[in-house]
Amino acid sequence: MYSQHFGLTQDPFSIAPDPRYLFMSERHREALAHLLYGVAGPDRANSGIGGGTGGGFVLLTGDIGTGKTTICRCFLEQIPQGCHVAYIFNPKLTVTELLQSICEEFHIPLAPTPGNPPTVKAYIDALNAFLLHSHANGQSCVLIIDEAQNLAPDVLEQLRLLTNLETSERKLLQIVLIGQPELRTMLERPELEQLAQRVIARFHLDALSQTETADYIAHRMAVAGHHGALPFDAAALQRIHQLARGVPRRINLLCGRALLGAWANGLHEVSRTVVDQAATEVFGDAHSKKWSLHLSRTGLTWGGVCLVLMVAVLGIALWPPGQHAATIAPIQPAIGELRSEQQLAPSTLKMIERTSRETAPRRAASVP
Repeated sequence: MYSQHFGLTQDPFSIAPDPRYLFMSERHREALAHLLYGVAGPDRANSGIGGGTGGGFVLLTGDIGTGKTTICRCFLEQIPQGCHVAYIFNPKLTVTELLQSICEEFHIPLAPTPGNPPTVKAYIDALNAFLLHSHANGQSCVLIIDEAQNLAPDVLEQLRLLTNLETSERKLLQIVLIGQPELRTMLERPELEQLAQRVIARFHLDALSQTETADYIAHRMAVAGHHGALPFDAAALQRIHQLARGVPRRINLLCGRALLGAWANGLHEVSRTVVDQAATEVFGDAHSKKWSLHLSRTGLTWGGVCLVLMVAVLGIALWPPGQHAATIAPIQPAIGELRSEQQLAPSTLKMIERTSRETAPRRAASVP
């Protein structure tokens, strides 16, 4: 809709996890390296050679929208040759359903059991045979589970048992768990200590810094065909980082709506005002409540400053005329600070300024 207006060939801020738009901040590069390490080992992570580290768990966590799934998709495109991958994106499964999904992802056939569904043992036996056959042919196997914080405790225990499938030389299955921060908390439970001890690599994906947020926006605009200066001014970029908290998905939502708002108003540059309006439309009152809370914490302080200024300004009217200029001058910086911080309503600031300007002439005229 706004693409042509801003010289774009496609939507730069779609929330779909498109690997082409993957912005590799330092933390994202480290996260991808950890995943590749978990599959290929320290000497093979950059070589594209399969082999694996010998089983166990690799853990990748991060808040909602920080780019975990996008990194996972990029990782899947770089899987070494000779590596079979099973990807589970809906982990709210029973033990039997999980084993069935794993076998389906690995394309493992099961012996027919007329009249009876396959048992847990049947699934594990078939999976073990597949893993042994893959190992004999120099191939490795990786199981990736997204949204792993939703796994039930008994399912996690079954996953731990799957890592017991091994030869005398190495374990046969590498498991990558991707999830939100509560996944780390889950693994701290005493009953999951055995699983936690099998985590060979873990990494937490942080939000972007303010500089990285600006670079992220520029990167996505460039991939979408934009050339030249960004259509976001400096204040808008700073505000986007504040409201999105450095989370890529929130940045995408906010930037997309801000560009739409600028286009609708015939603007070629997004200002802070446009960003604030976009935030209201995208996030509702959530961001407003956050800033209201911040203001409420400082409200007593600024209210006190306002009261002192009002008393001081009104008191000037009772002082000798010759002291007005010297008295008003120190007040002006405080008024300017109040305006710049936007802690008081414009009408209140105007009243203070108007009173400070007008009391002196009135007082001077009343002196005989």
